[in-house]
Amino acid sequence: MDEREARFTRLYETHYRNVFGYVVLRAAPQAAEDLTGEVFTVAWRKIEEIPDQALPWLLGVARNVVRQSHGAAGRARGLADRLAGLTTDADLHAWDVAEHLIARDQALAALRALPAKEAEAVALTAWHGLGPAEAARAAGCSRTAFIVRLHRGRRRLAKAIEASQESPARAHGRAPRPRVIQEKQ
Repeated sequence: MDEREARFTRLYETHYRNVFGYVVLRAAPQAAEDLTGEVFTVAWRKIEEIPDQALPWLLGVARNVVRQSHGAAGRARGLADRLAGLTTDADLHAWDVAEHLIARDQALAALRALPAKEAEAVALTAWHGLGPAEAARAAGCSRTAFIVRLHRGRRRLAKAIEASQESPARAHGRAPRPRVIQEKQ
């Protein structure tokens, strides 16, 4: 095996799960493996251009591959819907089911409400654990622009979750119960 093949094998073994995780959140689950394969096909073709910090570069390629596969429409909604599907029955039994479902629904509703670029910034840092410089490279923007997106996304997400926790009935589309006022006798 030559050095080129060895480097590609190391990249694939080290980063496949991260790239697949990124793709599966943004594409239809049945297409995720094919799209991840496309990312590594690009990596093979451009193996000489891949920097030492390969994950941000690979996630940037994954972002472009996913975008080309289905366009920009519905990306933010698709991300939130895929995150919702990641909770398993085993997860639900580990916590109080009602509290978990309410908190999960509130967080997903807040994430769905974010602009697509802000949702992506939050996911790249919180989900994939990338630092701002690496995440900016993956998102295809400058570090400064990414930090602004991340700051705005986190702020909006926190406000939305806080607001939904203050009035959980409204967050789930139910009207609050009327209060019964007892007359003094």
